[in-house]
Amino acid sequence: MSLPPFHLAFPVTDLDATLHFYRDILGCAVGRRATRWIDFDLFGHQITAHLREAGSDESHNPVDGKSIPVPHFGAVLPWEQFHAFADRLAHLDVPFIHEPQVRFAGQVGEQATLFVRDPNGNALEFKSFRDPAQMFAVDGSPEPPA
Repeated sequence: MSLPPFHLAFPVTDLDATLHFYRDILGCAVGRRATRWIDFDLFGHQITAHLREAGSDESHNPVDGKSIPVPHFGAVLPWEQFHAFADRLAHLDVPFIHEPQVRFAGQVGEQATLFVRDPNGNALEFKSFRDPAQMFAVDGSPEPPA
């Protein structure tokens, strides 16, 4: 049985220490990164460290012009399955935190994404990469494992 990769975004207070631990200690390849977040390949699963200032109760981080809730979790789906899933949620009138959209269009790591909350308020992100090989891509090619 083949399972889609899991996605987990979690808050951190020190991106440099986080980079060192996940890359150099755990051996995770580093994927896309920005000033306030870093993607890691954790045994084929995508985990994203989002910077949260120490002592802050900030629960969002800016990504591609959107205010993204942190923490959040979800799954990485095949492109067609993602769009069918998004249509199902819309048909069921599930409220979106962020409606389905294509993020980073035409760039490395182009992806479709949507955010919803469960009945307990937990944020979930479901995403799909137009080219699944670019889930951890940095410059157009996947970064080799560390």
